Amino acid sequence: MKAAEFAELLQLNHEDQQKLTNIEITDVTQDTRQLSDGCCFVAIKGLRFNGHEHVQEAVDAGARLIVVDEPVTVTGDVTVITVPDTHKALAQISARFFGDPSAQMTMFGVTGTNGKTTITHLISKILDDHDSKTGIIGTMYNKIGDEKIPTVNTTPDPHTVQKLLREMVDQDVMECAMEVSSIALVEGRAWGIDFDTAVFTNLTEDHLDFHKTVENYFDAKTLLFSQLGNSYHKTGKPKTAVINIDDPYGRRLIDKTAANVLTYGTHGQGLLQANNIRVTSHGTEFDLSIYGHSYPVKLQLMGDFNVYNALAAFGATYEHGLAPEDIIASLESVQGVRGRFQVVPNDQDVTVIVDYAHTPDGLKNVLNTINAFAEKRVYCVVGCGGDRETTKRPIMAEIALNNSTDAIFTADNPRTEDPEAILDEMVAGIPADSYSRNSDRREAIYMALSKAQPGDVVLIAGKGHEDYQIIGTTKHHFDDVEVVNSFFDQQD
Repeated sequence: MKAAEFAELLQLNHEDQQKLTNIEITDVTQDTRQLSDGCCFVAIKGLRFNGHEHVQEAVDAGARLIVVDEPVTVTGDVTVITVPDTHKALAQISARFFGDPSAQMTMFGVTGTNGKTTITHLISKILDDHDSKTGIIGTMYNKIGDEKIPTVNTTPDPHTVQKLLREMVDQDVMECAMEVSSIALVEGRAWGIDFDTAVFTNLTEDHLDFHKTVENYFDAKTLLFSQLGNSYHKTGKPKTAVINIDDPYGRRLIDKTAANVLTYGTHGQGLLQANNIRVTSHGTEFDLSIYGHSYPVKLQLMGDFNVYNALAAFGATYEHGLAPEDIIASLESVQGVRGRFQVVPNDQDVTVIVDYAHTPDGLKNVLNTINAFAEKRVYCVVGCGGDRETTKRPIMAEIALNNSTDAIFTADNPRTEDPEAILDEMVAGIPADSYSRNSDRREAIYMALSKAQPGDVVLIAGKGHEDYQIIGTTKHHFDDVEVVNSFFDQQD
């Protein structure tokens, strides 16, 4: 691609525009591990790594164009241009280099503290069931049709996102459901993506180690909705914000977007409503109403939080043009999402549930769902991550203690912190005889399972789909489901 095509996107002086005239670009990257001959290297300054300190490395690897937003010194046959913000430039250049693929697709962006993974999978399932070939970009993996691709971040960097979307378009994927994290929104990782529908789930305390305050966290979430824009040129259909009106931040969000708004809830407000909710040990039933019409729904998924997830997915795909009966049929066929209230089968008549709940709100929601059907004891195995916000640690412990009969505190990706010190912060102020603790996660899970009797429920919270444990700076293989299965295998 001719670098001159970038000139109209970037804030460049006339001299820099002229520099781009005859440069041919073969790739775009901000990652020094992905440098190649003929590439464009965009220097990004992050929290731990400053690409401006590695521009000579990029030149030596064959980069033809260097984009910076602070002074650098390089030697060699290379063109250097300066822009006001390389984060934005990376998004702009990547989108153009890959041919603006999102403009050729229907894009669903999902943000909020909880529910993003489940909702993106529900949207994908609904569309797949109705003759679409879909993509997913999210926490568990990226998906192109039936192919699953490992991922590192919930929302990848702009270059990775645009490359993924290009691959999707090339493989006839015309709809993509994407998790959009608050940190990614602040860092501009969603710039350059032409979203058609934005979904807001809820907002509770999370990521405050990054955002510092809940208001900053909320402001980050609003970016997805304010960036929906005013243009309807792509399909002739207005863009839509699907917003949980039961959440106070959702109500505030309504005024932050120029798009049409479809509100959903369970408390008598919203254009889309769930009424008469009934949770059992086998699923959840409710009556769904929209624009004066009512439909019975029988989910295999359990819990009020999954009612919200189903409403969000229904709203997004309904606005996409699908019939209510068809959407509901798909929702009713979903058996679950890995690591999200995942029931692990066993022959001991113990209900074992693995869930990703790692925030106070998420943990309370899951325990409320369990308590709605539990007839005997409820064991809760939970920890808190290291090198992350510390204020939620005693809150998580209190929720586990107050909403289960047996709380067992353990490690959850301690990273560079001492796991025992994390547990000390969790249990500060709690009577020592009211809980158990074991910083070895495997032993803590075994402890709960060995105590559980037929009819009891064991919740293993915090890691869900993750198949690793981060100790120090090293990832070790660790899968909660595998640990549960290994325990029961030993009982045979």
